[in-house]
Amino acid sequence: MFQRLLPALALVTLFTPSLAAAQTLVFTAIPDEDETRLQQRFQAVADYLAETLEVEVRFIPVTSYAASVTAFRNNQVQLAWFGGFTGVQARQLVPGSRAIAQGVEDPEYKSYVIANQSTGLSPDDGDTAPEGLRDLTFSFGSQSSTSGRLMPEYFLREHLGASPDELFTRVGFSGNHSRTISVVQSGAYQAGVVSYKAWENELEAGNIDLDRVQVIWETPPYPDYQWTVRGDVDERFGEGFTERLQQALLDMDDPDLLASFPRAGFIPAVNDDYREILEVAQSLGLLD
Repeated sequence: MFQRLLPALALVTLFTPSLAAAQTLVFTAIPDEDETRLQQRFQAVADYLAETLEVEVRFIPVTSYAASVTAFRNNQVQLAWFGGFTGVQARQLVPGSRAIAQGVEDPEYKSYVIANQSTGLSPDDGDTAPEGLRDLTFSFGSQSSTSGRLMPEYFLREHLGASPDELFTRVGFSGNHSRTISVVQSGAYQAGVVSYKAWENELEAGNIDLDRVQVIWETPPYPDYQWTVRGDVDERFGEGFTERLQQALLDMDDPDLLASFPRAGFIPAVNDDYREILEVAQSLGLLD
């Protein structure tokens, strides 16, 4: 009996490394711009990571910011390109998860408050939000967006001394930055707030008519996007995988790949880099 088991045991030993190698690293990204661009933006990133890490890598799009956090919590994805707030949410839900990389620009991120030209508002380079925003209709992006809701709302409350519901005659949530630009440009909302990166992308793509909508104020800086990985990936992919993954992200230097984000490059990140986001979210009652 023992002799008959030996070939079977040998086969298990033979194929165990292959089974480990066949594991797939799945990642996602918050849908911060037009969803149709997500697959195109990140498929090349998946290919780069697969070649560098020598594991199968797959990108899956999600329909909302909340869905990206849910997928991470449920281990449907092991890695995510999160905004500051969604990253904080995910790491609270999955103990041991880590922020491992951020864009060069992300420690000093900012939002643009934009307004339809019919408001008569002009660019204001002051340190505080313009008083002229009062009593307008106003659109945020996603309710979970750092640059499209969390930090701008914090600054509006701090500078103008009132909540959005008190400041504006109507408050909306467009879902993402591209749609915020669209609803303000069309006049459906008189003003709104977007990521400065999204504004630059849409401007470069020719999707913004500066005769109809313009930037009127720039927020103070704050930390934002980052790559966050689950704490159990080393168990799944082998000891030292987290460090290898981090290094692969830091070594990403292909201009076409970096344009997917868009970032000039990546630098190391740690969870504590986002303490400000955590504290602001708690102060607004968005986190326990």
